[in-house]
Amino acid sequence: MALTKDEKNQVVADVAELLASSKLTVVAEYQGTGVKQMQELRRGARETGTVVKVVKNRLVRQSLLATDTLKGTDTSALTGQLLYAFNADDEVAPAQALANFAKKNPTIEFVGAITAEGQFMGVDDVKSLAALPSKDQLRAQLVGTLAAPLTGFVNVLSGNLRGFLNVLTAKAEQS
Repeated sequence: MALTKDEKNQVVADVAELLASSKLTVVAEYQGTGVKQMQELRRGARETGTVVKVVKNRLVRQSLLATDTLKGTDTSALTGQLLYAFNADDEVAPAQALANFAKKNPTIEFVGAITAEGQFMGVDDVKSLAALPSKDQLRAQLVGTLAAPLTGFVNVLSGNLRGFLNVLTAKAEQS
């Protein structure tokens, strides 16, 4: 069913808001993906704070023109059946959500991504982003790296105490 002019204007406004607030908008082809699979993709992406939308390319182009920082974005790659993944909190999450889903459903293929500054990134760049660890994983690695010297220091100190206690235990057993 065709959208009315008011509905189209509302879609353009909604997408323009998503584009303006998104740190990275990933674009992917979804031809051949079933409705249940799309619902599964949306559910999985929502867990990371990513919003997945299927919008006509013409309306996305209008949304880009309606957003000041994105007016100069190259839109030549926006052809065919595309879905758009937006995330306002994490630059890597939309690429990872689509990449994880694409492992089980090869009908999803990256086309590129639009950065918050309006730059269009190629497929290889998006795949590289998808391979990066998430923010939570990076934080955990940082905490582990910072805690390692402290853990070693505590083990050294406790080793001396253990040695002293072993000597006292041995003396007590001899008596």
